[in-house]
Amino acid sequence: MAKSGGFSLIELLVALVISFLIITPLFSLMITVITIDRDEQAKANSEEEIQLALNYISRDLQQAVYIYDANGINTIKPQLAYQSDNTKIPLLVFWKRELVSAIVPTASGNDDTFVYSLVVYYLIKDSNTTWSKAARIARWQIKDGVEFSGGVTCGGTKKYVNTNNCPSPGFAPFNNYFDDSDSLDIGMKKWRKDGIYTADAIVLIDYVDQTTDSPPAATCSADIAATTITDGIIWSVIKPTSMTGFYVCVDRANTTAQVFIRGNALARIDNSANAIKYTDSKKTFFPTTSVRVQGRGFLYK
Repeated sequence: MAKSGGFSLIELLVALVISFLIITPLFSLMITVITIDRDEQAKANSEEEIQLALNYISRDLQQAVYIYDANGINTIKPQLAYQSDNTKIPLLVFWKRELVSAIVPTASGNDDTFVYSLVVYYLIKDSNTTWSKAARIARWQIKDGVEFSGGVTCGGTKKYVNTNNCPSPGFAPFNNYFDDSDSLDIGMKKWRKDGIYTADAIVLIDYVDQTTDSPPAATCSADIAATTITDGIIWSVIKPTSMTGFYVCVDRANTTAQVFIRGNALARIDNSANAIKYTDSKKTFFPTTSVRVQGRGFLYK
């Protein structure tokens, strides 16, 4: 009678051991590759988003006619949105002059005009579960309406082109409070809101470094703790008490701002509070970029 084929128990055990010895390193290698790819993707996403955010802020600042320094922000802070919310810190505040195309009716068609806006960038660190446990940057804006003598009123005596071009609730022109003898700096610090705001800040970027003991992203002077003079420029540093994920250095005299943003790619991987803290060994997960912009808008008092 012919013998039936097959493997003995010992042969099967040997095969299993050999398979284990081969597969385990391969599996470990696969996990390593996946982890590295995940980490690099998180870093790349953070770098890209930071650059996009800075590009947006740069275009915004190019239209600036006046940028508040640290003293100026502290002076008008009670007039801004979120006055009693300490989780929303205004770090970049400026007036801009922006074009409104084909809006003013004339006999030959609609003409362009300009309006002034107040823009504020906030650093926000709160417990809102919609966003990461890192910090985020949000933009808030109120602006003037387009005045037109044959238009409509918007709750006051002035007339505007139409109801879609009324001033933002709470808006007041900066020159309402100027005295003839005031310097630009003094006049801008006198600005006061007019009514109750309805505009909310819109998040520009999430996953901003919230760590309280990370080193500065970079410096626009020898010391970012206070006002300093570098190469004849008086820099005023505006930053939170401890975090350095978003801060600004302002050269008010030249309508120039240098903006620094540090991301937190760790928060994209593990959003637990302890896992996203800055350490030197993980500093590659905290990409940093900065930009220096000079406002080129025109200001008429």
